[in-house]
Amino acid sequence: MAFWRTLSKLCKELNDLHIEALSVIANCLEDTDTMVLIQQTGGLKMFLTFAENSTVPDIQKNAAKAITKAAYDAENRKLFHEQEVEKCLVTLLGSENDGTKIAASQAISAMCENSGSKDFFNNQGIPQLVQLLKSDNEEVREAAALALANLTTCSPANANAVAEADGIDPLIHTLSSKRDGAIANAATVLTNMAMQEPLRVSIQGHDIMHAIISPLCSANTVVQSKAALAVAATACDVEARTEFRNSGGLEPLVELLRSKNDEVRRHASWAIVVCASDELMAVELCRLGALDILEEVNLSVSRKNKFSEAAYNKLLNNNLSLKYSQTGYLSSSNIISDGFYDYGRIKRGAKFLSLKELCLQEPSDLHTVLLINSKFSDVSPPPSTEDKSSDVGYGRSISSSSSLRRASKEKANAGLVSPTEMLDLYLHAPTSGRNTVLSKSAAKEKGLRKGRGKKEEEKVKEEEEVMIVPKLVGEGSSDKEWCCPSDPDFCVYVSEVTKSILPIISIREQIEVLAKYVAEKMGGEISKEKLHDFSWQLHISELKFQLKSNVVPIGYIKKGTFYHRALLFKALADKIGVGSSLVRGEYGRAWNEVKLMNESRKGVIGGLPPPEVYIVDLMFHPGGLIKLKSREADLYRFL
Repeated sequence: MAFWRTLSKLCKELNDLHIEALSVIANCLEDTDTMVLIQQTGGLKMFLTFAENSTVPDIQKNAAKAITKAAYDAENRKLFHEQEVEKCLVTLLGSENDGTKIAASQAISAMCENSGSKDFFNNQGIPQLVQLLKSDNEEVREAAALALANLTTCSPANANAVAEADGIDPLIHTLSSKRDGAIANAATVLTNMAMQEPLRVSIQGHDIMHAIISPLCSANTVVQSKAALAVAATACDVEARTEFRNSGGLEPLVELLRSKNDEVRRHASWAIVVCASDELMAVELCRLGALDILEEVNLSVSRKNKFSEAAYNKLLNNNLSLKYSQTGYLSSSNIISDGFYDYGRIKRGAKFLSLKELCLQEPSDLHTVLLINSKFSDVSPPPSTEDKSSDVGYGRSISSSSSLRRASKEKANAGLVSPTEMLDLYLHAPTSGRNTVLSKSAAKEKGLRKGRGKKEEEKVKEEEEVMIVPKLVGEGSSDKEWCCPSDPDFCVYVSEVTKSILPIISIREQIEVLAKYVAEKMGGEISKEKLHDFSWQLHISELKFQLKSNVVPIGYIKKGTFYHRALLFKALADKIGVGSSLVRGEYGRAWNEVKLMNESRKGVIGGLPPPEVYIVDLMFHPGGLIKLKSREADLYRFL
């Protein structure tokens, strides 16, 4: 310790030796044993006092650097905390010298590993660091952001302190910094803050979804990684995701899935999981190629990760039309919603057309696209086109807007309008043109009744054109507008099964009654011997001709075979909460699988066996339940 006393004396007597002496002290502080001796002799306390009270910027800067180097050791951090090094560092943050501010911020970053120090900086330190984020010096901003990133990691209290110090706005502004380190650190702080919902809402209010796009496009992998993580933390609700999409954020996010950097790919996948939480976003991400990229990534043992697999599954599960087309399977947890369409089997890599694209195609011999849609409108649907001279029967349909409204009210009272459906209506309203078209049609109909007195049959014809032809054009408008074809008969189906089947207590009985209902609506029971005489193909062809489209709403089909009936059963079962899967087979076969407990085991004490899987017979003996893997089940599934 004679060396330490001599060095201290020199520092007091010779000002020009202060800087060099501090360099030697810094080396001494890095050694834990020496650090303990210095602390025991009072030298550490004197060193901190000297650094805090010095008026020479380089001395303060070098003192802070010495603390930083020593603080990488846990025992040294503990000793520093006991000597209240935090007060010294907060004082140094107020220096007029940028170099000192940078060094002090870096020292705080190192001291954050000590929980006591982290708590101290909650009230003293964080407000000063937030002020440094507003500095004109990019290096100062980077160092301050680094300190805040470490302070807020696993510390909700410090994250709140940043918000209380009005730190959100300067952090958002730092995302446009010229220094990659500053951007990455700011993104980390925002991510840490967004873990708390109130703070996340505040961050979203500062245009984070637009500001984060530039970092996503960075060439720096650290920035890319932190930016993707920030997206995952902040895009947690529909409004934020919509803003992110409208700002053009999905494209660069999808590109990050191609990254060769493991962390970038992992965080981008996580962000995709969050962004694909609703169907609209999932469909858009698939359109941008996210699903294809993730499929390629997951085929690579070295590139795939749990997040890439989760992202792939999330995209498919929120784009059920694509999932069923690619995999031929929907589980009981895959709930069919309005707008679902059976595109038919598609090969991997082939383009999957949207419903709008399919509706705008001319009718052809291509595979018939089956549509599920129980949404209601104020426009009168087409009357039944059943012709007594023809074997094409559309059956019962709703023929007035008042009937539709009654059915809509019944559905709402039955609790069938889910939050997801309401959300879907909200998202589509401003962009799809659906409301605009319908309101124009309704207004036009009202004007005709009051004014020109159009003949009833002409009004019916006009309404028929509006609802049947899925190419809707506003009169006098240069822009073609499109809306999803309606299905009044399916609306009736939903209402009827809700009233008659939903109240049934037994799940088995619900399944059996629903199966009979579906079979009745699609041609009734068919014996195996007469299956080839069932002229469903002609019926479907006539529907496509009358609708002028390859897209046929499921309710229009009155002669349906295996895959028509299986889809209708699944769609109705999902509406009333009956668990059912949908499986596509070969040669037009499809079937539903349900799980039921063995009723003979009811009341038995002890562990219950797993439920048994049955195939629902919708063709030969409607309502029958066939055990999976039985010979009878194979006869039903395969030719």
